[in-house]
Formats: sequence, C-alpha cells, structure tokens
Amino acid sequence: MHTFAKYLFTALLPYDSELAYSVGLRAMRLPILEEHDDNEEVAINPAMNSSVLTRYPRWFTLGHIEVQQCALASTMLSAAKSDVVKLPTVLKSAQRNIHSSSQLFKLAQDAFRIAVPADGGSRHPTLLDAAFQLGLQVMRMTLASLNWRRREMVRWLVTCATELGLEAVISIIQNWYQLFSPTEATGPVATTVMSHATVMRLNLDFRQQEELASCARTLALQCATKDPPNCALNALTLCESDSFAFEAAYQIVVDAATTNVMTSSQLFTVARYMEHRGYPHRAYKLAVLAMKGVHLAYNQDNHPAINDIHWACALSHSLGKPELTNLVPLLVKNVQCATVLSDILRRCSMAAPGIATLDAKRRCIKPLSLDKPPLRQLLEAAISAYVNTTHSRLTHISPRHYGDFIEFLGKARETFLLAQDGHIQFAQLVDNMKSAYKGKKKLMLLVKERFG
Repeated sequence: MHTFAKYLFTALLPYDSELAYSVGLRAMRLPILEEHDDNEEVAINPAMNSSVLTRYPRWFTLGHIEVQQCALASTMLSAAKSDVVKLPTVLKSAQRNIHSSSQLFKLAQDAFRIAVPADGGSRHPTLLDAAFQLGLQVMRMTLASLNWRRREMVRWLVTCATELGLEAVISIIQNWYQLFSPTEATGPVATTVMSHATVMRLNLDFRQQEELASCARTLALQCATKDPPNCALNALTLCESDSFAFEAAYQIVVDAATTNVMTSSQLFTVARYMEHRGYPHRAYKLAVLAMKGVHLAYNQDNHPAINDIHWACALSHSLGKPELTNLVPLLVKNVQCATVLSDILRRCSMAAPGIATLDAKRRCIKPLSLDKPPLRQLLEAAISAYVNTTHSRLTHISPRHYGDFIEFLGKARETFLLAQDGHIQFAQLVDNMKSAYKGKKKLMLLVKERFG
C-alpha cells in the first residue's frame, strides 16, 4: 500500500499537490499498530476471531511494511522541504504514525542529507529542523529501551544540533535528562559539544563560548550527582576551567565515596586524575577513602588493587610523614597479604619518591626509621602477616609446592631481618614449624638445609 501511495504521490504532485498530500498522509497511517477496540468486538462476537486476526500482518512482513512507510514519509518530506505549510503537517504525521525507532532514525538521516547536501548545495533550514525534531523523538523512544544503534543515534543528534546552531545545541544540553543517560550526556554529548571543532563550526564568540561552557558544566554536575560512579571523572574534566564548578564536582565524588556509592577502583581512578591535575592533597583524601574499600587476604598477591595501593602509599609518602602516618593504620587493617605489606615497607623506608608540596625545597627529606612510627607498625604487620601466611600455606601444602614455599620463607626472612630482633623472631618461626609440622619430613629437611 505504501509503495503504491508513494507512486501516486509522486505522480499527482505536479498536477494537484493538495490531492497528492492528502493521499500520502492518509496512506502513511499504519492502522494495524494503532489503538483500537477490536478486542471488545471479539469479546461480543467470538465469530469475528478469525476475521480480526487476519488483519494483523505476520511478524516477518511487519518490518517490510515499516520500511515502505518510511520510504513514503521520506519522499513526502523531500517534496515539502521548502513548503513551510506542508512540511510541519508531514512531520507531525510521521512522528505520530511511524512506531519503529530505527525507521524513524532512518527518516531523520534522510531528511538531514537532503537539508544539508554533502556537495555543498543549497541548505534547507526548515527541513533541517524537521530532521532535528525526528532525532529528538528517536532519543526519547530509545532512552529506556535497548537499541544497538543507540550510540550512533546520540552522535548523529549532536551533529544535527551543531548544524542547526547554538540554540539547538544548548537545548539538548539543558534537556539532557529527557534524551540521554548521564553517561551519554557527560561522555559523547558534552565532549563533542565542548570540542574545538564544534566551537569553530558554530563560529562562536567569547560570550557564546562561555554560555556553552556554563551549560556543559551544569550538565556535568547534574549527571555526576545522579550517577557518580560513571560520570564523576567526565564531570571533573568538564569543570576544569571553573574553580567553583570543579570544587563542586570534587565534593560530589567525596560524598559518593563516604556513602559507598563508588567502588575503590573508581575512586582510585579519580584520585590519580586529581594528582595528575596538580591537586595532590585532594588526591590523597580520595585515596584514603578508596583504601577503606580495599581488602586483601593473605593469598591475594595478584589482586588488581595492588598497583593502586602502592600508588596511594607513594603519594602519602611524598606528601609527608603525617599523611603516611594516617594511612598506615588503614593499610594494616585492610591488607593481610604479607608480600604486599613488605613491598610497601621497603619503598617507604627509602627517601620519598617526590614531594608534592609547595615548600618542598625548604624541607630536608630523610629516610624514615623502621623503629619509629609509622613504619614500625607497618613492619610489625608485615611480620605478623608472614607468620599467619606461613601456617596457612603449610596446612594444605603439597610436595609440588615445596620449592615455592622455601622461596616464600626466604622473602619472609628478609622482612624479619628489618626488625632489631628479627633474626630471633624468624628462628622462633622456623622452630615452631619444625615442631608443628614434623610429619612433613621432606619439607622440614628442605627448611633445615636453607634456614638451619
């Protein structure tokens, strides 16, 4: 039907445009998908069952019908591109009768191609606005439903708004919650809008650039408030140029961290960003909050958070002894992995890796003593972790792991010897092993050969 209507529309248009549009608009309807009262009729007259059911297309023909419907709408929009009276009528009919988001998106793309010719031909602003309106409807239709082309749709709408002008761009930013998810809004939408290419395309003056940037910062803060885990980093990036907005975005992250909305991994990512941007103390605060959510058992020496833990310790060490002193109790509480604790201990016992404070040149940085806080507490925790891990590994050890265990004990002895009475403590550990696990004769023989 739609194909025939398209033919009639094209044939009648040069002779009787009113009749052509009347035929096209009537044919664009898709009654099979419209609301009706057929169910009530069937309930009254069961004999109508078969006749009513035959009105519905089979699932494999519906898609074809929608393609034809879209082609008819595209032809009519193209014909009405310069008609300020007919174009809104065709647009309204398409918005009301096309129920497929994919076909509606295709129609919007067709209208955009005609309105903004790739060969640089004359533009049609009215048709471009119609394409934009179709794009807005597609965004609303697919916001809460899955569509594999959603990412393409988002990028296209931003492009269309850019072609339309600053007012259209600001409108999608201010009404983002109706069109985009928070992640989309702070990601592809805001990033593209704030890019240098977009500013040049819109030919904005300084005042307009500031207006656009202000709208983008407002969007960033709203999205970060609504979805901190996925939007915090993008929000901070968008707010970099304004100190008040940046501080507000940072506070949103802190609040999310204190309420356990963000994971430790996400917090570490933001903390690293803050350090990179030159805010070490803010980075340290986030690192401490992130550490509260990290827990390493004795056997998790390959945990993905280990690099972040080392970074947090290096940051606190570089800031000064008070910061490291504040972090160590949290580290001791949440990390039971002996190898991780011993690695941190060795790194912190050396000179600070870099000083992030402004008065760095006036400070004389000396290696921290292992006999005084905070490293003393860390050393004791590392030794205790090695003792506990040793007994845990011996409980279920098999002969093929004897070699690994001896190497582990070698690393343990290195850590024990950092303490003043470390050699005595290690000797006691070995004696306890020989006594408690004397049934493992081969293993104890290896221990005796290596450690006496």
